[in-house]
Amino acid sequence: MFASAFAPDVELDFRPAAAKWGGEPPLMTGREAIVTDILAMFAGRVITTHVVTNARITVAGDTAALTAIVEAQHLLTADPTTHALLKNRYAVDLVRDGARWTVRRLHIDNVWYAGDPVAIFGG
Repeated sequence: MFASAFAPDVELDFRPAAAKWGGEPPLMTGREAIVTDILAMFAGRVITTHVVTNARITVAGDTAALTAIVEAQHLLTADPTTHALLKNRYAVDLVRDGARWTVRRLHIDNVWYAGDPVAIFGG
């Protein structure tokens, strides 16, 4: 299901958000690489939830632009007292794929965070 959210040529840019706490993740590109990298980083290590608010969408034919505020909670499975709570701005470019929409570009910037970023990227 995670992979189905992305277009094959997707670009995911978490660099602006991570820069707020000194993180330096790479620009992620390509559906298969992003899915592999993110699942390797989180699966079994982190429990995460996301809440999306203030969504705004503009549709232009087979493309769309979405902005939203996303609150993301990350808890380490081995130690739930190690956590990070982020409030992020998402800017998303979407493309129609049949009857559904997929993410072509996702840009994430951080408004504020609390906790320990190790819960996201590891130590």
